[in-house]
Amino acid sequence: MTLAEAEPCLAPAGEEAGLSVQAQLESLLFVADEPVTLAQLVQVLGVAPEVVESVLAELAASYRTERRGIRLQRHQGSVQLVSAPEAAAAVERFLGLDRGTGLSTAALETLAVVAYRQPLTRTDIEAVRGVNCDAVLRTLTSHGLVETTGRLEGPGRPFLFGTTFQFLQYFGLENVDQLPPLPDGETAGPDRRTVTRA
Repeated sequence: MTLAEAEPCLAPAGEEAGLSVQAQLESLLFVADEPVTLAQLVQVLGVAPEVVESVLAELAASYRTERRGIRLQRHQGSVQLVSAPEAAAAVERFLGLDRGTGLSTAALETLAVVAYRQPLTRTDIEAVRGVNCDAVLRTLTSHGLVETTGRLEGPGRPFLFGTTFQFLQYFGLENVDQLPPLPDGETAGPDRRTVTRA
């Protein structure tokens, strides 16, 4: 379904009616102070999930093709509006942010392992890197780039780690599918394990 085919959704009683689903959806994402789930959008707008998915896809495409100053970012079933990565320097100047506080090589290596193989345990990360990763994981977690996403069903029920919305913002990605491909012969995905969400 295209935006042209979507019926305008009426706003709740007492509010202005007649805005398109796209306009209402964009307004909701604009005022949200954190990522919003598809279920929340469906509930508020009162339209089918397929309509919300279609409108989100069209919004994301229009932001990219029209080179707008915002992007639609998706991660683990949630969505949010973010500034375009191309505008990072202007946004940082406007907010008075220091660009000199980058990540160490160890942090970048660990973050790459998590990004490509998520979800995975600290032991899995250390098996790939060959060194203890406790301190680096604490740093990445404190920067909001990595978070616990659940627990592995097994001895000790270790935490599983994955990337966050802030990770996507930091690297200017709309979703993890935009990560550059790995060299031939290397696999990114996790093995099949029983996982419990945290």
